[in-house]
Amino acid sequence: MLFKKYEGNPILKPNKENEWENRCVLNPSVIYDEEMKKFVMIYRAGGNDIRHQIVFGLATSDDGFHFKRELDYPVFAPERSEADGGCVEDPRIVKIGDLYYMTYVGRAYAPGRYWLEPWVEGVSKPPMYLDNLDIRGEIMPELIKDNTSATYLAVTKDFIHYKKFGRITEANVDNRDVYLFPELIDNKFVVISRPKFKDKGLKMPSIFISKTEDPLVYNEPKLLMTGETNWEVQRIGGGTPPIKTEKGWLMFYHGVDKNGTYRVGIVLLDLNNPEIILKRTKDYIMEPDQDYEKSGIYDGCVFPTAAVLKDGVIYMYYGCADEYVSVATCKLKDVLDYLETI
Repeated sequence: MLFKKYEGNPILKPNKENEWENRCVLNPSVIYDEEMKKFVMIYRAGGNDIRHQIVFGLATSDDGFHFKRELDYPVFAPERSEADGGCVEDPRIVKIGDLYYMTYVGRAYAPGRYWLEPWVEGVSKPPMYLDNLDIRGEIMPELIKDNTSATYLAVTKDFIHYKKFGRITEANVDNRDVYLFPELIDNKFVVISRPKFKDKGLKMPSIFISKTEDPLVYNEPKLLMTGETNWEVQRIGGGTPPIKTEKGWLMFYHGVDKNGTYRVGIVLLDLNNPEIILKRTKDYIMEPDQDYEKSGIYDGCVFPTAAVLKDGVIYMYYGCADEYVSVATCKLKDVLDYLETI
């Protein structure tokens, strides 16, 4: 495979001493902070509690492999009375100007122990609406009634203190895998998303792109790419905020096959107009082939969520089986050379 998986994987495991992260840690955002001279990871975490309240933890590293938890408590968590009060999931962070912009998935209600409870999404409701803060009624917004995913935006300067800006995607469409480009193009924010549209004639959830002058205004997205080959016939979605290279914007994405296995592909987008695809891998470049990727809360999953370019090397961070965090590396030159062969 093009990328080499770190022999010390997983680099982050559940912490049995903390109730809020004793079941799973996964799908991190990782960025290299030039002032701190450290890799900074914001990771999704959840415990074994009946609500499975999902929060974010903070860890840092000097070398990109060995991460140290900085706090014994969540660095970012939902307030149960807020719109995203059920959970926060899958952060993606980019630096624009002097701010770090963090997109994340939110739900009105916690998902419950979905790996145990016998419920079907969209058909039967999980049995965790237990108190007066989990209010539901016959007539409610679709987002609340169906506990649908939406994407929210927050900003930070120090990874400790955050300002929530609110929801940035549609109120009636399940939309996740949303992130910003790390710079403005033609004075506009560029947004990658994966809305589950019901009226676009698509066979599967697919990757869309949009441009906006204000990150809180989600303009009508355009289809960027949909599944084409057998490893991505069920759905595809964005993975890592793109890396700017001399050849184009380099982005890793995930595809899901008919059996539900998650794999990783690469797409290269035009620097001036990222709606144009320059290169796209036909075959996957990484798949779950290790025990920690093949067996867990979700069997058979490598889910890329961050890519850091440091000293000519790409560090790709990914969630494993919805339970762990791992990393794989490759020289940027080798990735670009590989794409030239396509």
